[in-house]
Amino acid sequence: MQKSSSSSSLGPGGLDLTQAFFKPIQNTAPPSPTARHIKISVIGVGNVGMAIAQTILTQDLADELALVDAKADKLRGEMLDLQHAAAFLPRTNIRASVDYSVTAASDLCIVTAGARQLPGESRLNLLQRNVSLFQTIIPTLARYSPDSILLIVSNPVDILTYVAWKLSGFPSNRVIGSGTNLDSSRFRFLIADHLDVNAQDVQAYIVGEHGDSSVALWSSISVGGVPVLSFLKNQQIKHEKESLEHIHKAVVDGAYEVISLKGYTSWAIGYSVASLARTILRDQRRIHPISVIARGFHGIEGGDVFLSLPAQLGRDGILGVADVCLTEEEAQKLRHSAQTILELQSQLGFVVYP
Repeated sequence: MQKSSSSSSLGPGGLDLTQAFFKPIQNTAPPSPTARHIKISVIGVGNVGMAIAQTILTQDLADELALVDAKADKLRGEMLDLQHAAAFLPRTNIRASVDYSVTAASDLCIVTAGARQLPGESRLNLLQRNVSLFQTIIPTLARYSPDSILLIVSNPVDILTYVAWKLSGFPSNRVIGSGTNLDSSRFRFLIADHLDVNAQDVQAYIVGEHGDSSVALWSSISVGGVPVLSFLKNQQIKHEKESLEHIHKAVVDGAYEVISLKGYTSWAIGYSVASLARTILRDQRRIHPISVIARGFHGIEGGDVFLSLPAQLGRDGILGVADVCLTEEEAQKLRHSAQTILELQSQLGFVVYP
């Protein structure tokens, strides 16, 4: 069952009752040396943070889940609401506090805190409002969980992942942005819907900025192992390529459409981040398009920049970046995406204080 952050609600006799209820069959043995206690912390209990927390719980990804937010009443309400579902969920110890000490010894810290994206607002316009917030959050998380992996979800995610890397002092393999993992899922869904196939049979990536300058890797799309563009060329189906190109615009506009309709996005990003958490914590070594430090890849130079590339993830974070073959046009667009982010970073006046 889910536990609150304090057992005081059981009353002074709660522990005695537990001891009376269960009779030990032998002396208490030391913990198993192979047992691993997995702790995930989610910073920010807005719509995105709670969608992530709920998905983590239903998928049984953690033994302990810590929630942090500046709004104490909402935070406690969300914690209690999740705890009351204990009978329907895998056993997880749920804790919540406005004090970051609750995150101590986390394996994975997921940061969703930040200003909400307004209808019609570019992700990049959120930048300055969120950088100052990160200057408080990230060093504190790093102090309480120096061996954790940081997974940044707050937007604009690429620049804020760079900011988190600088503020944390962590090696770059342990600072990850959710990047275009969700964009690529939208991309695969729209291609599958267009071709009337299962999205799991579609291999396709969106890379670059999680935003307007993202790049669709048309040259690497395959369905059931069949390269799509080569197939269309061989079959001389020219109009289909034009139809597919409209899909990328739909991917870019997807989040804006959801925000204009319901005010925010939540469920899809919840599933997307949970998939990243599962790959990392269970050392699955799957490849995800996530925001990584990209300098030196595909001719990207000029400074440290985070943007999405297909990367292998595991228990140590980023294990490597896939050597995807890009056309020259795709590589140019990727470099343009990197330059877009670098130009904004240069305007930050961002200083890392010791």
